Amino acid sequence: MPQNRFMQFNKHKDLIRWILILCSFIIISLILWNTYEFFNFFKNEERVKMEYWAEAQKTLMNADENTEVELPFKVIRNNKTIPIMLTNQNDSIISSSNIDELITKDKDKANAFLANLKKQNDPIAMEYGPGKFQYLYYGNSSLINKLKYYPIALLLIIVLFGALVYTFYKSTKMATQNKLWAGMAKETAHQIGTPLSSLIGWLELMKTEQLDASAVAEIEKDIIRLQTITDRFSKIGSEPALETLDLVQETAASYSYLQARFSQQVVFSFDAPNQKIFLPLNAALHSWTIENLVKNAIDAMKGKGSLNVRIETEGAYVKIKVSDTGNGIPKNQFKRIFEPGFTTKKRGWGLGLSLTKRIVEEYHKGKIKVVESELGKGTTIQISYKITSRDLAL
Repeated sequence: MPQNRFMQFNKHKDLIRWILILCSFIIISLILWNTYEFFNFFKNEERVKMEYWAEAQKTLMNADENTEVELPFKVIRNNKTIPIMLTNQNDSIISSSNIDELITKDKDKANAFLANLKKQNDPIAMEYGPGKFQYLYYGNSSLINKLKYYPIALLLIIVLFGALVYTFYKSTKMATQNKLWAGMAKETAHQIGTPLSSLIGWLELMKTEQLDASAVAEIEKDIIRLQTITDRFSKIGSEPALETLDLVQETAASYSYLQARFSQQVVFSFDAPNQKIFLPLNAALHSWTIENLVKNAIDAMKGKGSLNVRIETEGAYVKIKVSDTGNGIPKNQFKRIFEPGFTTKKRGWGLGLSLTKRIVEEYHKGKIKVVESELGKGTTIQISYKITSRDLAL
């Protein structure tokens, strides 16, 4: 019953979303149509004005001493916004108005401007005598030009607003998902804690019974491992405490544990400087980082190949490089492999490397990236941490 209600709620939510999208589309369409109508209205109005101007010009050309010229002069003088050019039958420019002098004084520029006016509007022919014509070419006023670009500006604003809403929606959704994952992780840690406490009790009983010491030691290692995993999950969603620890020792410990528990078909190698390198680390999360990279490398090799973990210092940085002889990664996926949900496996959630990136970059202020990879030959992933002189010890 609650599930049906939840599904109905989701259906209503999707329906409301589509209704809002449809309404937005209709509103935008109406605005654009209305703008188009305004544009055509003002363009027709300017055509009428230019026809009056042409009549006034025709009246002045045919005027005699008895003709009233005050009104024609007034019509001609009132045009202060529409650029015009008057030409004869041979397309030679006779006069112009509302055009920059730098254009009218240069013949080539004036002819180019005239060609532009011809593209904007049809000319108005003025017959001032039998078979004698002059032609009025005019362009769009500043108001028409602004109105012409208004729909484009409106669409850009709508696109930017849509992008802003989408970004906000996506970030809110991601924040909700992060809270959900953090809650699930903490609950998992809590659930593991109960049987783990029981296992610790059974381990102590086995020690008192003096059972096979080697078997007890291995079981103890696995219980400690379970405690580490529980500690990792309990730290998700909260700021972990960092301690000044030896990076070489912590990495070697994680490496050794993993080496003992994987197939002998994987050839492990570990290279590190002899000196200690102290950094602010969270032991449980750093161990998780190494484990994720090693397991990812072994998966890429399908459980067979060579795996090398190398620690080296370079200038002000210490670098951990995990190299494998696996399938390799296409260059266009170098960054995508760290995205949540991205995986090339048939099974898996695609969270391992995204968690690793978060641990390295958000918690330990480092950097992680694919430094090199070749299809069919292998991959090297590198972690970089900044160090200072006080972080090094002999």
